[in-house]
Amino acid sequence: MTGFKTSAFRTSVCAATLLAAFSLGSAQAQDQVVEKIHFLVPGGAGGGWDGTARGTGEALTNSGLVGSATYENMSGGGGGRAIAHLIEVNDPGIMMVNSTPIVIRSLQGVFPQSFRDLTPIAGTIGDYATLVVHRESEIEDFAQLLETLKEDPSSVAIGGGSVAGGMDHLVTALIMRSAGADPTALRYIPYDAGGKAMAGLLSGEIQALSTGFSEGIELARQGEVRILCVTSLERLEASPDTPTCDEAGAPGAEFVNWRGFFAAPGISDAQADAYRQAFAEMYETEAWVEVRDRNGWVDIFNGGEDFTAFLEAQEEQIGDLMRELGFL
Repeated sequence: MTGFKTSAFRTSVCAATLLAAFSLGSAQAQDQVVEKIHFLVPGGAGGGWDGTARGTGEALTNSGLVGSATYENMSGGGGGRAIAHLIEVNDPGIMMVNSTPIVIRSLQGVFPQSFRDLTPIAGTIGDYATLVVHRESEIEDFAQLLETLKEDPSSVAIGGGSVAGGMDHLVTALIMRSAGADPTALRYIPYDAGGKAMAGLLSGEIQALSTGFSEGIELARQGEVRILCVTSLERLEASPDTPTCDEAGAPGAEFVNWRGFFAAPGISDAQADAYRQAFAEMYETEAWVEVRDRNGWVDIFNGGEDFTAFLEAQEEQIGDLMRELGFL
């Protein structure tokens, strides 16, 4: 399984490297590119979108590339409420964070809009997925979870911060299919945001959680959860003791969720280019390295037309995969 880690994603990593090599300025301080950004988060506090927006804003302001950053959480409609708001107010000062679910939920008809109704600014990071359990769980590792699910799929409730058939559900199904389990028999419990899903795990409502690695690693460091595996084909520097799903019993299981930013449909080319410049120069700052390494993110950069082309390719690939698994 190649998951959603397409050649376009690999190309974007190379583009980020080249872009950083030719960017101007020092790692210590950058000239201000954008006066202020208002980040719109389509989910609640504590989720991956929220962490991405606040971490990016922290790096941009601490490096001096952006004068100030504010944040607004607007959950509802699987992210559709925030998308509709961005289109309606058409404010060029708003930057909405999103990720793979904008493609998945548009395909599902969760909301009527798609990325084509917005101005794609840039894909900025990648975040591997992971399966975690409570630190006191009887499930010690992925092999035990897999054995339990094969014996009785209904005995384990696996939650995620997205709707049934959404990204967290889809990632779990892909991992289980790679491991030889029936992905359609999973007992999946949806939550409105990653923070709520994590709360459900810690309270015992669910026995396992499908989430982003950056979210899982933070609670693992605090001793709250145990990570079963991560959807990278190689172990990550941020958690070298965590096995990959591939080596844990799901051969070829690989997935990386991009996260990036969208502006209002009426934004000017000059304004859009200024945002892209700020994001591009962010990669060479110490402020960004600190945020990125803390969260275990992967650097990517897909800007402008490259980002749009990447989204179109992902839409086609995910659509085919969801039909294969029965989610469409």
